[in-house]
Amino acid sequence: MIQPLDLAAIKRELASRARELGFGRLGVARLEIPEDERRLLEWLDAGFHGEMHYMQRHGRKRSRPRELVPGTVRLISARMDYWPGEARDAGEALADRQAGYISRYALGRDYHKVLRKALARLAAEVAERIGPFGYRVCVDSAPVLEKALAREAGLGWIGKHTNLIAADAGSWFFLGEILTDLPLPADEPASAHCGTCTACIPACPTAAIVAPYRLDARRCISYLTIEYAGAIPHSLRPAMGNRIYGCDDCQLVCPWNKFARAASHPDFKVRHGLDAPRLTELFAWSEAQFEQRMRGSAIYRIGYLRWSRNIAVALGNAPGSGAAIEALHRRRNDPSALVREHIEWALARQRAHTASSP
Repeated sequence: MIQPLDLAAIKRELASRARELGFGRLGVARLEIPEDERRLLEWLDAGFHGEMHYMQRHGRKRSRPRELVPGTVRLISARMDYWPGEARDAGEALADRQAGYISRYALGRDYHKVLRKALARLAAEVAERIGPFGYRVCVDSAPVLEKALAREAGLGWIGKHTNLIAADAGSWFFLGEILTDLPLPADEPASAHCGTCTACIPACPTAAIVAPYRLDARRCISYLTIEYAGAIPHSLRPAMGNRIYGCDDCQLVCPWNKFARAASHPDFKVRHGLDAPRLTELFAWSEAQFEQRMRGSAIYRIGYLRWSRNIAVALGNAPGSGAAIEALHRRRNDPSALVREHIEWALARQRAHTASSP
């Protein structure tokens, strides 16, 4: 006679093993999130997704995991801390306009591979014990409304900046999921604890948080430097400062991040001095050097052209200096029209800075 599965015991084993693999916490979510689906559709209708057309294509599938993987009855959500405790202080890096600021999550190796490997191992170990079962591992690799479902799994609440916040860990963590046909006991959704705090809203350099819990990606520096492939709007370039890949300002001011934990996974250690890189040195990289140094990093996926475009903007925002002007001049005949346009803008800014200096 086949014994019924002890689903509660399986869940406990998953949570325990997840901690051994470097996750801060694991939870299980039910799949019904109608209010989040409504907000997603309103966000898309407002055009706040910008050029991320895949968001529109996937539509309701993001909020309905059963349509993504038929047979799914639960979503396992896990978080892994990434704050690089040994990195240069983020505030100092932002204040140093001759250095490029890179979002803290991208200072080490590409998190997608780290989380996917660990989650796949979790699922495989369960299969070894109970036999084959249906599952799919997702780490930004499928249209899943991951923050809403992580909230349902008890991992944290969605803050007014639209990032997930955990009372015991702040917001400096990655999320990954396993969609499964195992009817594991579900956790209770996390309650919200932002209260009356709105620190994140005025902290956004480009005013992308247009209202609590509402982000216009078209103004967001993370979107502009990573997702967006075109010319960055002139009106937003000065506010970008020295942020060349992503932006952390809304998280840096969040009071809950006093509880953030430094990353324990060695792959999230700072690589190639990216916590305080000189803009002029980065702009001197050839495409081959970018390929060699950024392979294995989350930065690699934006490619050399966007990387160069972003650095050109930062050089335009840097203090007036002969070194910055020389670095821009060396690439004035860049093969890319996109890069050349940003270089000309940066050179005009540098000349203005230099002219106004005492």
